[in-house]
Amino acid sequence: MQEPHLLPGSRGERTAGGPAPGGGSGRVALWPAVVAVAFAAAQLVLVVPGLGLGWDETVYVSQVGRQGPAAFVSAPRARGVSFLAAPVAAFTTSVVALRIWLAVLSGLGLFLALRVWRPLLPAPVLALAGALFASLWITLYYGPQVMPNLWVAYGALAAVGFFLRAARDRAGSRSLLGLAVSVAFVALMRPSDAVPLVLLLAAASLLVRAWRRPVLWGVLAAGALAGSAEWVVEAYVRYGGLVARLDRASEIQGEVGWYVAVDDHVRALGGRTLCRPCDVPWRNPLTALWFLVLPLCVAGGLRAAVGTRHRTATVMAAVTGCGLALPYLFTIDYAAPRFLFPAYALLALPVAVLLVRLAGVRASWRRAVLGLCALALFGHLAVQYKVLESVTRRVRADTVTLARITAELRARGVRPPCIVAGEDAIRIAYRAGCASRQPGGHDGSITPAGLADAAQRQPVAVLLSRGRAVPSYARGWDSYPLPELPQRPGFHVLVSPSAQP
Repeated sequence: MQEPHLLPGSRGERTAGGPAPGGGSGRVALWPAVVAVAFAAAQLVLVVPGLGLGWDETVYVSQVGRQGPAAFVSAPRARGVSFLAAPVAAFTTSVVALRIWLAVLSGLGLFLALRVWRPLLPAPVLALAGALFASLWITLYYGPQVMPNLWVAYGALAAVGFFLRAARDRAGSRSLLGLAVSVAFVALMRPSDAVPLVLLLAAASLLVRAWRRPVLWGVLAAGALAGSAEWVVEAYVRYGGLVARLDRASEIQGEVGWYVAVDDHVRALGGRTLCRPCDVPWRNPLTALWFLVLPLCVAGGLRAAVGTRHRTATVMAAVTGCGLALPYLFTIDYAAPRFLFPAYALLALPVAVLLVRLAGVRASWRRAVLGLCALALFGHLAVQYKVLESVTRRVRADTVTLARITAELRARGVRPPCIVAGEDAIRIAYRAGCASRQPGGHDGSITPAGLADAAQRQPVAVLLSRGRAVPSYARGWDSYPLPELPQRPGFHVLVSPSAQP
């Protein structure tokens, strides 16, 4: 007996090896593409204008950019996202051009990741899932940014879809290739995120009798090794081995262990891109309401999929989404909303299953149910837009201030070749065309003696806030006030005598 479709009355699309799950017209099949285009367009309008490079972005862009020397890459980081920025950053210093490129690319990435699931779930479900994910303020905010987390989400979403297709269709060599490429892509972006993804998929292959295929395990391992190869090689070249790099990465991340960071993530959704330490009050509960309702909606989606041919895909999306969230919720003692991108992308699928099923309730209830859903979604979008507007306004103000600081440094003779050290050195150094070097902390790429020696040959600037001790090598250097950044009261710069105004 054939299982029913999720959408009442749907017919006729093909699946791998049989009729497709969610039929409908060609127009319906285009809905995911429409969502992807709208996602890119929203970024171009709401986020791209006036948004300068952030601290992490500067690290990644500087590896391939032309504006200044490459910044130090700390142990946890991978260089994958730099490759995505390279086609633009290698040829122009325009941040706007880079933002536009990534906005368009992120829209395309969303469409391709959803497209993998077409044989598994109906087009309306995929379109709605994509819209739910793309409408979050964090997704819109990071879409045009040079950050790896959104791309990890796309890779994880595609990997789970290809895994289900490959497990179901034993002759599906293209699905196996897609699985390998997707896992490799995740590992290239963030090797630490590839580990739980591979473990979850391998565990699913072991636990489900019909999926126990050695080729799946081989493909998962091959993809992870291929994607993380550069990171592993660099571990031996720069850190003395893989274990040493992992230890250093754990140290930088605050020593990975058992922590309960769920409340940190809830508070971070109020507009904090990084909550470390996350001891701030929870002033805007509405900003995290969707996060608190999400488990209930996922459970509802699982219930709605019972007895349909979409049950396996829905359950797998929910299980892997939850599994990918666990390391960030319970092993790191701080929060950044972007860490949970892979979980949100996968969990959007069962939520969309629930909403599509609600649209098919009895006619006597349909109008009330749809009205309530529309009201809830409208309120959700309003909150997301409000937070996005607040975050982008703050970052744009910082962008203007950083431009003024850069101009002030140039006026004081800090011009290439030059070195900038101290607080917020990475962002300011790259804008000024200088190298950023620190004698301690995550960087530790130069000694105080090395900075003192460099100051004899080229301009060196040390950035400090009020109350910070002057480094021994910079004592006697001229001090100049700078425009203040948030949490940088009394911001000023010490400039070496080698600088010539």
